[in-house]
Formats: sequence, C-alpha cells, structure tokens
Amino acid sequence: MKVLHINAGLEKGGGRSHIVNLLTEAKRQNVDFELLTLADGPVAKTAKKAKIKTTILGAQSRYDLSVLKRLTRFINEGNFDIVHTHGARANLFVSMIKKQIKAKWIITVHSDPLKDFEGRGMIGNIFTKLNIMALKKADGIFAITQNFSNLLVEKVGIPKTKICVIYNGIFFHQNKDVPKKYAHPYFNIINVGRAEKVKGQDLLLKAIKNLNDQNIRLHIVGDGSELNNLRALARDLGISSQVTFHGFLTHQETRKLYQKMDLAVLTSYSESFPLVLLEASDNLVPILSTDVGDIEKMIPNEEYGFVAKIGDLDSISEKIRQAAASSKTDLRTMAEKEKTYLMHAFSMKNQLVAIENYYKLVLGENSGKLS
Repeated sequence: MKVLHINAGLEKGGGRSHIVNLLTEAKRQNVDFELLTLADGPVAKTAKKAKIKTTILGAQSRYDLSVLKRLTRFINEGNFDIVHTHGARANLFVSMIKKQIKAKWIITVHSDPLKDFEGRGMIGNIFTKLNIMALKKADGIFAITQNFSNLLVEKVGIPKTKICVIYNGIFFHQNKDVPKKYAHPYFNIINVGRAEKVKGQDLLLKAIKNLNDQNIRLHIVGDGSELNNLRALARDLGISSQVTFHGFLTHQETRKLYQKMDLAVLTSYSESFPLVLLEASDNLVPILSTDVGDIEKMIPNEEYGFVAKIGDLDSISEKIRQAAASSKTDLRTMAEKEKTYLMHAFSMKNQLVAIENYYKLVLGENSGKLS
C-alpha cells in the first residue's frame, strides 16, 4: 500500500506535528508513506530534517491553480493507492482533480471546519463552503475525536459510515530524558497555540486579571491574526508586566521553556485532540483545558489535570487559582500520573495501526458505500 500525504506546507502548529510524527512512525515501521507539500515552508523543512521522503510542488501563491496538472501527474505516475490530505487548501486542490486521479482520497479533519475561517468576512465564508464541498467529495475522513465526528455528521452532513475516529499521538520521552526544571520565582503558565479567536487567549488574559495575583506569570507561544489584539488587551487590562508574548518558537525552544513552567493551559472554544497538551505532559507540566473535543479521554478526572467550562471566565479563573494554590509536590505527582496514562493510551504506534486499518477498509470496500 503506497500512500501520499499532502499539505499546503505552511502549517506551524499541531497539524505539522501530526503529519511529521505520523510519517516518522511509518518510516520506522517500513510503511510506504511519503509527503508532498504545495509550497516550501515549515512542514517540508521539518519533514526533511526527519529524513522523510518529501516533494515540494512549488506553488507560487496560496491559490496557484497552475500546479493542479503537476499534482495530478505526480499522483497517477506515482501509482499511489491512497492520497491523504491535511488542511483546507490541500483538500481544495485534491477536490478539483479527484475525477482525474486513480487513488482513493482521505482527509484528516484537524479542526472544526465551520470555524476554521471564522472572523474573515465574505472570504472566510467562501473558503468554508469550499472546504465543506471537499469533505463531501472524499472517499473517507479521519475525525480527530468523536466530538468532531458528531459535528461532521450533524452539521456538515457527512455520512457516519464515511468517518473514522482517531486520536492524536506523540513520541513520548522517558522521564529520565526530560530536562530538569529550572528554579524560578513565579507560578509560570504556558499557552501554546495559534493566536486566533477560536483559541480563547483573550479569556486567559482576563482570567489573569481576575486573579489579581502578581506571583502568576503567563507565557503565550505562537503567532496569528489576533496577536496584536492580545497584546493590546494585556495593556488595557494592566497586566503587561505579567504576560510575555514569545511569538512562534521551534519545538526545541518550546521544550526549553517548559523547564520553568508550572502549568500548561488551553482556553479554546474548539479543539481536536490537542497535541500541545500531550507535549506539555511529556515534559512533566500539569495541564488545564477547557472542556473541548474529547478532553475527558486526555484528562479522565481531577487527579490527572484541570478542566474548565468552555468560554466561562469564572471557571477558567477558578481552575488556575486551584493550580496555583497546589503544592509543587502535588503538581509533580499529577504530572507524572497524567504522563504515565497518556504514554499507554496515545502513542504514535497505536495511531499508525488505526490509520492503516482504515486505509485497508477504504481500499477494500465498494467505493459507492463510502462516498
């Protein structure tokens, strides 16, 4: 079974980690996966560094449709059994050539397709409709969490039989290989994610204001369209001295930052299965999340982490307060227990097996039952 994974190539966040981790595990298991990116960028760079077979199509802009003929030829001449797209732009491009390619087409839905282009006006509405059309054309869909599967069925109109639920995984390190924590004077919170409205970082800033505790320091890692607005909000709230905006950091830079963090927080309105929380846990940082996706599978009860209500400022503030009031010993015990659980449940090896099994199902079933 020969599989081509396609991505636009500009992804910097969890989507990039998911793709590269999956292809790295496939390489370890001698599975015939390779990567194509529409343009040069962070995804191709990271994949090549991991020695993954990677082709860059050379698109000159985000919507350079002149590459469609080259993409069709590459897929057909490569004799791929499966084409697997990640991200709205890759979905759109393959949807436009689906009738010209011999391979079956599968999409991974990494985020809520109804919210991906939220806040971008008419252009956002057009992109949303195009992505929904692409989802409906695919032969199969991976939904990262049952919550996304339900959304695709109930709100997008995708047949349930066309969807396979999977959960993200990462490569976990043994605790002895995790860098030791630095001594630090404050209770440090880290938020890793794109600076977009769906991530709810404004709520996190307002929670810091609500707590009125000068011992709490917030570190926001990531860039995006809301970054300047978030900086302005921190100034307006009078908490600039408590907040550091790091912008985009590499995986290694973020891992180093974890060495002086006491809590990793996501205040999102919508998430798939957040890799950033798995990565924080791998670095023995306790985690707090709003009740998004299937987060109960990551944080099964209060012994494993903190869960706040979605969009609820008081709930978020209270959970941060509880964490900040906990002893370092209790937080360390929580972090170790959470990591042990996640290592067994969400390994890359488990994810690869689930994905290969669904590929086989799509290839073996009558296409009329799946599309």
